[in-house]
Amino acid sequence: PFITEDIYQNLVRENDKSAPESIHLCEFPTVNEDWIDRELEDNMEEVLQIVGLGRACRNGSNIKNRQPLSRMFVKANKELDAYCTDIIKDELNIKEVIFVDDTSNLLSYSFKPQMRTLGPKYGPQLNEIREKLQALDGTKAKAELDETGVLKLNISIGDIELTADDLLIETKQQEGFYSLSDFGVTVAIDTTLTEDLITEGFVREIISKVQTMRKDAGFEVMDRINIYVDGSEKIKEIAANNKSAIMGDVLCDEIIIGKPEGYTADWNINGEEATLGVKKN
Repeated sequence: PFITEDIYQNLVRENDKSAPESIHLCEFPTVNEDWIDRELEDNMEEVLQIVGLGRACRNGSNIKNRQPLSRMFVKANKELDAYCTDIIKDELNIKEVIFVDDTSNLLSYSFKPQMRTLGPKYGPQLNEIREKLQALDGTKAKAELDETGVLKLNISIGDIELTADDLLIETKQQEGFYSLSDFGVTVAIDTTLTEDLITEGFVREIISKVQTMRKDAGFEVMDRINIYVDGSEKIKEIAANNKSAIMGDVLCDEIIIGKPEGYTADWNINGEEATLGVKKN
């Protein structure tokens, strides 16, 4: 309540002297049903699910969020508009989001028997069940399991039905992609890193480090600076070739390749050693 009151006094009372003396004397706002946009709410729920899976894919493939990626394929409940797609691209640092109807060429599954449940029921047949499961088309078998709730196998004692509790299901990644599925949504990020993408990743890392150093050095938000860059040849080359991209984001007037001055710090940037300096102008 104290924070709320402080915000009210600063934003409302400061600009409208006729407003009630305290936020605690105000009426609760009435609901305007016309302002409720169910479609937008549903779309944002879809966005949240896609972004969550995309982040999990980045973590699973050990690719940091500051490293740009070229594209991501999405199989969702519906194709989202450009507004929502731009949010996904921004959140996941991905240049293109492609909605598809089929991800079978990007993601497959393998099945093993769950010993805890199948052992008591089919102990003598476990090896046979294991072989049958290994021979399945993983994508078709997963679709059958999702649709019917059971996976049917024909073994020596006849037809049997296995539920999800009877199976250990593993996701098989296709080369060059990392995919995950949940609640009917599948995302697959392209993990191929071109030279341009790698360079852009380095630039973003340098910007992040400089922003940290500005704060640690006690600079004001609007202070203009010079940046000094030393370290590996790759770091110096990237900084020299991408000056405009770096300078615009950190209020920098000049990037100097050489011995750092001002506030300095050593960094390991994507495996490359770097020493950066920031100096207020």
